Amino acid sequence: MKFLVLWRMELSLLSAEMAAAVARMPKYAGPLEQSGKVIARYHLVGQHGGAWIYEVASNEELERLLAMSPVYNFARYKIHPLAEMPDPLNP
Repeated sequence: MKFLVLWRMELSLLSAEMAAAVARMPKYAGPLEQSGKVIARYHLVGQHGGAWIYEVASNEELERLLAMSPVYNFARYKIHPLAEMPDPLNP
């Protein structure tokens, strides 16, 4: 199952703790990318947040991975399930 996860930092919670959480994001992302759980991640230009594509076995696995994110308590999330779009001209 693939999910597009858009997350934006809640700037009303701006603090040294939030800055430290953001600094830990690359360490969080590395193993997820190596294991194939995160297949793409992008910065949202002009915003404080990101767009990540997760490939997981279940909704529960996605919830667990998001809860482990260093910025989990500082961000707002929008989660969109993704579905493959087969090419009707190339069956």
